[in-house]
Amino acid sequence: MGWGVAAALLANALYSVGFVLEKRALRGMPAVSVREPARLLRLVLASPLWIGGSLALAAGFGAQLVVYRTLPIAAAQGIFVSGLVLLLLLSARLLGERTSGRERFAIGAILAALVMVVLSLSPDTDTVGADAPLPLVLLICGPALVAGVWLYAAAESRARRPHRKPASGVEYGVALGLLYGVSSLAIKGVSGRLGGLSDRPGATLLGVLGSPYPYLLLFTGVFGLVMSQVALQRCRVSLVVPVCTTVTSVFTAVLGTFAFGEALPGDPVRLALRVAGTLLAVSVLLAMPKHDPPEPPDATDPAGPPPPTTSARELTAHERR
Repeated sequence: MGWGVAAALLANALYSVGFVLEKRALRGMPAVSVREPARLLRLVLASPLWIGGSLALAAGFGAQLVVYRTLPIAAAQGIFVSGLVLLLLLSARLLGERTSGRERFAIGAILAALVMVVLSLSPDTDTVGADAPLPLVLLICGPALVAGVWLYAAAESRARRPHRKPASGVEYGVALGLLYGVSSLAIKGVSGRLGGLSDRPGATLLGVLGSPYPYLLLFTGVFGLVMSQVALQRCRVSLVVPVCTTVTSVFTAVLGTFAFGEALPGDPVRLALRVAGTLLAVSVLLAMPKHDPPEPPDATDPAGPPPPTTSARELTAHERR
């Protein structure tokens, strides 16, 4: 399992760097929209900084394939969520983003929840599943994809309303988390079918192409690319990505463990840790603020403070007398 832990830590670093680079590139671009995907792709592909970020994310995907071949799903998710600490450090250093005390507390609670899940693991009894029944995969992934797209469309509809509050990114993060949860299960499925690649490459590749996993990856990859860029441009990466990661991790750990036949702990203490950690992560997510607070007025505004009213002028003159 050592190689799996090392690959997970590498994936954490690559994903954190990739998201921060993409966010920094998007800051200097005109506003993008999911309604104009061709224009969005044209803008991002013209940015070397964005391309560097996307290559880092692609390398993280490759590392994730190694993780799922060597670690149980729940253990992998616990390590992936720990990468949020590095993301917050990078976003503060390179983007100047600051999280509120409430958000830092929520992220700390999420990390504690996933630590509980990791503590529930046992290398002696936990197994690494290789495949899942096709009907069960479709039953899990279909509703998740529909819910993710619907939630994102609802967030977009609210964002276009006049006099709206600035969205914090929680709704975008939940929607993207559902899509990437499906993507994570697809990566798990592909990794399980690559076991005979060195001995029978042709048959192994045909087996992968005959499964739903590469097509789920294609769907979530295309839609996730467009949707995530709009969310990253509008909202803080230090909030969108943690929420997205939490939803993805909980979705994958719970449903992936069930679908791929990785049994829950038989020991009552370990079972309680796993269930309590999952419930804590979900409850913290639901309690996070849905909107950013309005920005304070700029004291250095060249226009200066508004002129006093007539009554204020009269009062000032009266006080001088």
